[in-house]
This record gives sequence, structure tokens and C-alpha cells, in this order.
Amino acid sequence: MLLAKGAWVVVADGEKALILENIGGPKQADLRLLARDEANLEIPGAASYQPGKVHESGPGMRRSALEMPDYARLAGERFAAELVDMLTKAARAERFTRLVLAAPPQVLGALRDAMGADLRARVVAELPKTLTKHPVPKIAELIAAEIDTL
Repeated sequence: MLLAKGAWVVVADGEKALILENIGGPKQADLRLLARDEANLEIPGAASYQPGKVHESGPGMRRSALEMPDYARLAGERFAAELVDMLTKAARAERFTRLVLAAPPQVLGALRDAMGADLRARVVAELPKTLTKHPVPKIAELIAAEIDTL
């Protein structure tokens, strides 16, 4: 499979996403940065949150604190949902017809879970890789190499 001209490539890692478009041909990928999105990792009220305690009385009963919420996971899920919302709006506006996702497996799963059928139908490849720290030309090279092996 080749990376078609006009295809969008989303490179995400749970904290940052790069939305790229292939402006080159299928044999020579040339990705252009359309948008960069960074997660707001703060959850309102998280700093003041104190876990509840379970108090049980009686012989053999003990007190125990409830588990703290995983704020990093919650922020990552919220980020994935916001990214999918933006992609869904762009797809409905016919800004792209093909989508490639490159992200760590956990992020790919969160994106998949948040996608509707119409957006999922546009996904032509999923690459379980973290590429957000690479410059765009290197991302184009790595994506093209991976897609050629599919």
C-alpha cells in the first residue's frame, strides 16, 4: 500500500498530536504539518481531590482508603476523544478521505474506542509506533517505509 496524495497522517503519543497531510505523490511522501495539538494534562479539581475512605465497624473490619483516580490515563482518554472529534469534523467536511494513525498501542486503542464508524472507515493503516519526537521529514520517511510493508 502506498501513502496516497491528500491522505492525512496523525502522529500521537497521548500528550501531543501532529496532524500531517501528504502533499507528495504516493511513491514520494511529502508531509506538511496542518496542526499540532498538545493535551492539557490538568484535570479540574485533581489537585484538591482526596480519596474517600471506607469505614466499617465490627470485629475483623478495618479502614481502607479508596484508590486514587489515574489522572494521566483520564487526561489521555480525554485528549484522544478531543482529537477524534476534530478528525470527525474534518472528515465530514471532506478535508480527507484516507487516514493513517501512528501512535503507541495504548493510544491507538483509545483513538479506536473514540471513533465512530464513518471515521474508522477512512483509516487505511495503523502503526503502533511513537514518532512524535521526530522531525516531519523523518516521520514521512518512517511512515512511507512502514506502509510499503503492509
